[in-house]
Amino acid sequence: MNHIYMATMQLFFTALFITSLTLIFSVSVHCRVHSSHTKKQHNDHTISQISLPPSPSPEPYNPNVNVFDVRAFGAIGDGKADDTQAFKMAWDSVCQAETESVTLLVPELHSFMLQSTIFTGPCRSNIVFQLEGTIMPPDGPDSWPRNNSRRQWLVFYRIDGMSLQGGGLVDGKGEKWWNLPCKPHKGVNGTTLPGTCDSPVTLRFFMSNNLTVKGFKILNSPQFNFRFDNCKNVHIESLIIKAPSLSPNTDGIHIENTNNVGIYNSVISNGDDCVSIGSGCYNVDIRNITCGPSHGISIGSLGSHNSRACVSNITVTDSVIRRSDNGVRIKTWQGGSGSVSKVTFNNVHMDNVRNPIIIDQYYCVAKGCANQTSAVYVSDIQYTNIKGTYDVRSSPIHFGCSDAVPCTNLTLSEVELLPAEGELMSDPFCWNAYGDLQSLTIPPVFCLLEGVPRSTPQDDIEKC
Repeated sequence: MNHIYMATMQLFFTALFITSLTLIFSVSVHCRVHSSHTKKQHNDHTISQISLPPSPSPEPYNPNVNVFDVRAFGAIGDGKADDTQAFKMAWDSVCQAETESVTLLVPELHSFMLQSTIFTGPCRSNIVFQLEGTIMPPDGPDSWPRNNSRRQWLVFYRIDGMSLQGGGLVDGKGEKWWNLPCKPHKGVNGTTLPGTCDSPVTLRFFMSNNLTVKGFKILNSPQFNFRFDNCKNVHIESLIIKAPSLSPNTDGIHIENTNNVGIYNSVISNGDDCVSIGSGCYNVDIRNITCGPSHGISIGSLGSHNSRACVSNITVTDSVIRRSDNGVRIKTWQGGSGSVSKVTFNNVHMDNVRNPIIIDQYYCVAKGCANQTSAVYVSDIQYTNIKGTYDVRSSPIHFGCSDAVPCTNLTLSEVELLPAEGELMSDPFCWNAYGDLQSLTIPPVFCLLEGVPRSTPQDDIEKC
């Protein structure tokens, strides 16, 4: 009987165990099916990652990731070591960088000596040449390597999209170049002596587009401070350019075959033109320039060696010219051809300036230039609100136009020029100049010819 009871209890617990396993399996299957069904209905449901390891932190933003300091390429910056190769390597790196914009940094509190160098493009990105320190050439002709060009120092060639900017200094070290015996009045007894006379342009841009130059200072350039040749879309702003008034050929900004140019908010004093505009230039806007001592703001010289010159759409406004040999000037050689047209000089103040307003179609830098019948045609020139004082050694207004090719459509309005010393007023000078007075002028201009000449070289304008 006892054996029967024990067997019965064993069967009961076995059946209970099997039933429990069946129930657990059934629930498990149901949960899996339900979970699978839920996932199919909510494929985008985010599974909690609380228990997963955290993702790596993002890289911190580094604002200097695209800045190439010339010191990283071996530049010393003590003003004595030759840092040319370091700058070349730095330039090659920024030029080849594949990014939207990259910066070449010339750091402050350092002076870098560079030999004559050409920075060549095209480059893969826009470049910011950030000048915060000082750069300088070798000190004078005797320190200039014989194999290097003496006509240029730093050249930027075939660059598209570059800003040369900063608060630094370009020290041209020009004095020893100015004192070469071949320079005007530098030889024995004030004569000019024969010999090599090439002197370097400090900064030259050649066949380059979309340029910005702003913010820094240039001192004592050996020759031209800036020269732009065959460039487009140039913006120049907030520069300080200084050289002694007797330093030869130290034009501040010279442009040639260059168009769409803006020159703004700058101070220029030197030994030649503050701004000189050569052949092939159009759409040039000059505004808020303080110029002088200098030779003024000039269009030309044009037509040298019987060449054709074309200049148009030039505007000079809201500027001051002080203690200069000329004010606003157009100068052409006899024998040239082409035209200068659509030029406006507006709101320019003169302070003790010789030749405040001048057109000179007999320009000649040597004695005995031969008379020639052809000339660059000058037309459509406006002078508005030109006021101030003039140096009594010269006439305040000088229109010296070609015998064969007269100047036409010269327009004067609100012109008031008084002698800087004394009360005797000089008369304006006109020769073969046609134009119109739109208001009374001081001094009175009675010498302009009325109407239009019998014939004008319209072909010159059309060919330009």
